[in-house]
Amino acid sequence: MTRVSINPGRVDWSGENPGIYLKHNESDDDYCVLSLFFRVVMSPYGRGNAAIVLGAPDAAKGWPDETNFILTDNQRMMRWIVDGWVSKMPTFIGKAGLQHMTWLNLDSVNKTPGDLKTEYRETLRGSGVSLEMIWQDMGTPIPVEVTVENSATKAHEMYSVFLEAKSADIKVNGTSLPGSVQSRQFFGRTMSTAFLAFSETWVTPQGSNK
Repeated sequence: MTRVSINPGRVDWSGENPGIYLKHNESDDDYCVLSLFFRVVMSPYGRGNAAIVLGAPDAAKGWPDETNFILTDNQRMMRWIVDGWVSKMPTFIGKAGLQHMTWLNLDSVNKTPGDLKTEYRETLRGSGVSLEMIWQDMGTPIPVEVTVENSATKAHEMYSVFLEAKSADIKVNGTSLPGSVQSRQFFGRTMSTAFLAFSETWVTPQGSNK
């Protein structure tokens, strides 16, 4: 298909969507921690911020029994994104922790300024929880275009700028969650399981009945 300057599809949401996935060991099949951050600048339900942390992805329990929670200042928007996107991502499909995570109100979110080479940090607070998501030692920015057939939802195109991080940390109330960054296959190349994703935009193609 010939590429055109203006995509005729519908923009569903756009913003930032970095993540950190951790394993105890490289040989493990499953992640011991799954986390995503969202800074959504536009959607049908407005703007908002959020972080999903599944410290026990396979446990059907929420916070504080397990470290499974979402902090957000726009619950309506995030319920739509969780149902339509997160629940369909390969790493999150069928995870009991996602279905049973506790929804917490977010009071504040701050990002640490920097050059994106050594460290990037998002700090969120609300409902008695303090969360720090830290990415370190970033690589070169990678432009990403994902077709409908290859996207997580199988219904959208996705465009973004990725920077992989060689190490990362997730702290809940000052305590680091277990696990470390590993490598994975990402569209034909080996990449880190900790990444920054900027200018991420999900588009429903023209003519789709989704």
